Amino acid sequence: MGRGWLNRQAPDARRRTDMRDYFRNIYLTIKTILIGMRITLRYCFARTITVQYPDVAPTIQPRWRGFHYYEIEKCIACDLCAKACPVDCIYIEKTGARKVDKQTGLAMGGAITRYAIDYSKCMFCALCTEPCPTGCIHMGNNYDLSGYDRASMVVEFTELAKQGLQTPMPIWMQKRHLPEWAQQMKEQWLERARPMREEMLLALTERKPAPKPAEKPADKAADKPAAEVVPDKVATATKPAAEKAASE
Repeated sequence: MGRGWLNRQAPDARRRTDMRDYFRNIYLTIKTILIGMRITLRYCFARTITVQYPDVAPTIQPRWRGFHYYEIEKCIACDLCAKACPVDCIYIEKTGARKVDKQTGLAMGGAITRYAIDYSKCMFCALCTEPCPTGCIHMGNNYDLSGYDRASMVVEFTELAKQGLQTPMPIWMQKRHLPEWAQQMKEQWLERARPMREEMLLALTERKPAPKPAEKPADKAADKPAAEVVPDKVATATKPAAEKAASE
């Protein structure tokens, strides 16, 4: 009798749980729709502001993922960024293995002959920056890279390194007369790359790490056991005692 009562109670409890989940899902659905509509309505009735770009600088958020800036002097060409890229838009070529010198913190070894990114395929997901072991690839604050053909969307960062640049310059930023905010941004990019210009050029050539200093030979007297090193004074002091014992 008790077992049959339990069997009757189990479907009732399951039914109540399913009913509770049903109404809970309805509540969550309505709640999420209202949250989304609140944000939409807030921007729908907000005042429209037109930014007079390029005379006025656009607002960039702190975690903005723009066009990359690349520190070639730190790169070991390990291909981890290219393997992490979901659209295969990163191309790397080198003449040999590279590794970081612990003394200078810069990469040495084979030359980097090509590091390019095809921005016609890049979706700015920043997955290439996370696996980099040396932290040489970053998402920058450059948001404009217009061009006249598809080939101009492929940025050769090795060619930029020869010019002392870490990030591509927009076409309009290459003009002489720029707005004040654009001139400041350009100077910021140049100032960031200026101290490492020589190292950037060295990354394009094969460079072997400096040889380790030769170890000094160890002192032979220090390697002898203490029992073998007998001072002269002790030997001369024990000699008369030995002669006296022999005469007795």
